[in-house]
Amino acid sequence: MANKKSESKSSAKPGAIAPAKGKLGVMMPGMGAVATTFVAGVEAVRKGISLPIGSLTQMGTIRLGKRTDGRSPKIKKFVPLAGLNDMVFTGWDIFEDDMYAAAKNAGVLETSLLDQIKPFLQSVKPRPAVFDRHYVKKLDGKHVKKGKTKMDLAEQLREDIRDFQKTSKTARQVMIWCGSTEIFLKQSGVHASVKSFEKGLLKNDEQIAPSMIYAYAALMEGVPFANGAPNLTVDLPVMHELSRRNHAPICGKDFKSGQTLMKTVIAPGLKARMLGLDGWFSTNILGNRDGEVLDDPESFKTKEESKLSVLEYILQPDLYPQLYSKFYHKVRINYYPPRADNKESWDNIDIFGWLGYPMQIKLNFLCRDSILAAPIVLDLVLFMDLAKRSQELSGLGVQEWLSLYFKSPMTAPGLYPEHDLFIQTMKLKNTLRHLKGEELITHLGLEYYD
Repeated sequence: MANKKSESKSSAKPGAIAPAKGKLGVMMPGMGAVATTFVAGVEAVRKGISLPIGSLTQMGTIRLGKRTDGRSPKIKKFVPLAGLNDMVFTGWDIFEDDMYAAAKNAGVLETSLLDQIKPFLQSVKPRPAVFDRHYVKKLDGKHVKKGKTKMDLAEQLREDIRDFQKTSKTARQVMIWCGSTEIFLKQSGVHASVKSFEKGLLKNDEQIAPSMIYAYAALMEGVPFANGAPNLTVDLPVMHELSRRNHAPICGKDFKSGQTLMKTVIAPGLKARMLGLDGWFSTNILGNRDGEVLDDPESFKTKEESKLSVLEYILQPDLYPQLYSKFYHKVRINYYPPRADNKESWDNIDIFGWLGYPMQIKLNFLCRDSILAAPIVLDLVLFMDLAKRSQELSGLGVQEWLSLYFKSPMTAPGLYPEHDLFIQTMKLKNTLRHLKGEELITHLGLEYYD
């Protein structure tokens, strides 16, 4: 073999990464179950009460060089991520509860844990939110901003961002949507450019949802924006334009936390072994605020679109018509208040193998929705801040290398998303290797046998 030193080398020169100096401000539209579980978890880890289980940035390692080199540092030691002690929090919500009261109401974390960090959680109070029941019909709150136009509301959000920067003395900020699922919207002319979008804001265009106003405000201020819901939000030309112009990275959408996480593990396995699929039926019960919102058909439509796309992209029926061209895929989400945040999913998977013989796989996943989502929020905040400080990544707009965390990963326009969890993980780690000038890992490994 010509190359005995490495499995693959990066041909591109990595860009410089500014150091993570100063405090990092984390701004969250929506301070419900996910946001409070995330913030309470960060504080519990900072105090040594708990471990950051589920967080790749905190517990994950990254292999460098050959397998025989024995170099696998922690990711947080390999790239210059912000430290947990440097994180400062704020957010917006339609309810006035501080984070302690909101966390108690969400019922995810035990009171015994929350009481250990009660003063800190009580210090994090929500700002009045931009909200309109037209887009989330199952919720109603009075802690909302007033304005004659949506542009007025956007300007108020921009002022909130500047006020937070000043009062918190943070050097950098990231905004991450932890709010509810809005009604299903499609891209239209108002989303085509910054000029048309701003006209729409002034005219209160119905195609501009609250989440888009938050994204606009963040990107106008040069703040990275990550979308944790299936809303259209930043999947729009106007947001791509603002992101690149202001070097404010974007990514999304819809945190990949439960049932879809399992799909992106199992479906690649079926495809790797060329096992066919006749049908995949998925159903869920969920009782928290997210479940209540999704009980509205228009909000469920937004979530359904996000969850249904996964199998098509992974299995590629156009390439494997005999195995995947006719499979039936159905997703159901049922609001069931007694279960609260303890989401339960059932999957029935009808597959076929050698000579067409049928088989079945049954999955029953009893998960904690916010427990799975909280470390995703942490990783995205830290990686988006890293992207902002990277000369190479900050001007790209969409951060496709963060696809690992989303049900519907964003890509460059016209490019299909990669849903395979294992390919997504390789993409993320190779991006980090590339940024630091390390050799990319292809797992070819032929040099070990030369």
